[in-house]
Amino acid sequence: MSETDQLQERVGYSFKDAALLNLALTHPSVGSDYGTPVQNNQRLEFLGDAVLQLVLSEELYRKFPRVGEGLLTKTRAELVNRDRLAQQSRLIGLQNLIQLSKGEEQNQGRDRPSILADVYEAFIGAIFLDGGYPAAREIILRQYADRLE
Repeated sequence: MSETDQLQERVGYSFKDAALLNLALTHPSVGSDYGTPVQNNQRLEFLGDAVLQLVLSEELYRKFPRVGEGLLTKTRAELVNRDRLAQQSRLIGLQNLIQLSKGEEQNQGRDRPSILADVYEAFIGAIFLDGGYPAAREIILRQYADRLE
């Protein structure tokens, strides 16, 4: 079983389009190894950030009907900050699968919180494109279940 198959089994989601998963795992630095720009995860990261914010906002709004906007905003911000996203990335093992340039690899990019957070957002964006909002929502809520209590 490949490492990406193991990842999909761990998170409970199987990609219909494996190219989306591959793209989500491709850091922008990879282009420097080829001397030309390559498709990378930045656009998926943008999308995944929005999906995460929406899912968590919706869940906080639903679960805590008496909590005001200020506290909801603060709570959501804590759930999607760089360190929390990097932690989520590590929990599902994304750090082992990120495709990095040789330079980023040598500079321990695989352990850098900003890279880990970005790849997690890209991963969520890829799930959203592959399986739609219900699939992304299910994965996010499962991964954040303990933090939403």
